[in-house]
Amino acid sequence: SMASIQITTAHNIEVEYELAGLGERMLAGLIDLSIIIGYWILIFFLQDILFTRYSNHANTWVLVILFMPVAFYSLISELLMNGQTVGKKVMKIKVVSLVGETPSIGQYIIRWLFRLLDIWITSYTLGVIMVAASAKHQRIGDIIAGTTLIKTNSKTSLSQTLLSLNHNPDYDVTYAEVIHLKDKDIRLVKEVLMNVRKTGNTMLALELMRKLEALLTIKSKQDPAPFLQTVLNDYNYLASKL
Repeated sequence: SMASIQITTAHNIEVEYELAGLGERMLAGLIDLSIIIGYWILIFFLQDILFTRYSNHANTWVLVILFMPVAFYSLISELLMNGQTVGKKVMKIKVVSLVGETPSIGQYIIRWLFRLLDIWITSYTLGVIMVAASAKHQRIGDIIAGTTLIKTNSKTSLSQTLLSLNHNPDYDVTYAEVIHLKDKDIRLVKEVLMNVRKTGNTMLALELMRKLEALLTIKSKQDPAPFLQTVLNDYNYLASKL
């Protein structure tokens, strides 16, 4: 079943994401677990170097310090890698907030704290049951944090099919300045275009057109939606030449 979820982005655009399934979450968890096991095996082989032979007190501290990366692995990964651990990246899934896409630090911390209950204390059982049973595929940590996991490829493939461009050699670039735009700007252009197609409302497109005109110091020769489509086509064409 292709369960999906609507999330309103920071720009008040509703975007549909496909929810990550239990299988993907479990495989991602296994990949992360194998990284942690690998880390402990490495420590086992290096124990002669790491631990002193005499002082138990010193050894306790060494152990505490060595345990830190394991304890904080998922929290630090998700904070630094935009909602992903290595396992999640491999499985193409990521943590998102149900209100706007990027979770806050607080939301990541709540999810991380509840790993104790969802995963460690109950040996994964509670997490598995909750993800399988809940409509939005959430474990308890997700429900309390207001997060869930989505597939990272679903939204892009949709906008790609909507807005991709055949790179014909005779393509004429209208606004060469668009090459200075960042990835997130282009994502926003796609989201606004998809929104126009869905709702027929061009107010957001007009607002974004004004912003882009100011940012790139260009003057549009078109209506808002066709202008954004041209910006996107120009960007795709120029980026493919880099």
